[in-house]
Amino acid sequence: MMKNMMLDAQVTPNGLKDRMMMLSALDIILSPEDWLRTYRMQSEWSGDVCLGEVNNGAGDTIHMLWTRGGVLLKGFDHESPVSPHARDEYEVWPGMYDGVPDDMMELLEDEALEKEDVTFCMWREAEDKEWRMGNANIPEAYDDGASFLLGKIIVTPEEYQDWAESYYELPISLGGGKPDFQRRSDHCTDDLCASSTA
Repeated sequence: MMKNMMLDAQVTPNGLKDRMMMLSALDIILSPEDWLRTYRMQSEWSGDVCLGEVNNGAGDTIHMLWTRGGVLLKGFDHESPVSPHARDEYEVWPGMYDGVPDDMMELLEDEALEKEDVTFCMWREAEDKEWRMGNANIPEAYDDGASFLLGKIIVTPEEYQDWAESYYELPISLGGGKPDFQRRSDHCTDDLCASSTA
């Protein structure tokens, strides 16, 4: 079972989208090079589908798809024993995608999303009151990478500051106050800024 605050019903699809918009906006500010960025958002990836991505550059990713009907998260920790690459016969862990709405599964057929590279999957439709997962019977001792990867989205201002200073090798100032991680990205830079020592 996956134990992570992302399963908290208070983390809504729109709230998650706002958070990713903010984190991707900060990445654009901190790095002029797209390939160095960890957070990305494409508001019109396919029609009215919005695509979000967290990529740590080491083979670990989360793909997020927002549709009119809800949102789907597909995560992949390349070192997890749940990975298809760790199995005797290369295959997605049985039950991983059980119950995923058909329209969301169709989107995963896009080669860029690498459907087979998955160690955890969760989704929430518009009418849902909580996050849902498939019927993957994963041993308790197996780490699916969810806490590790989702922890890159569910962060406090201080945690983001520590990560950004280490990753970009830049001093990050919280200014006069902490950035509100619930605000939309068009307001996110009021308090959080980067300055160069050069």
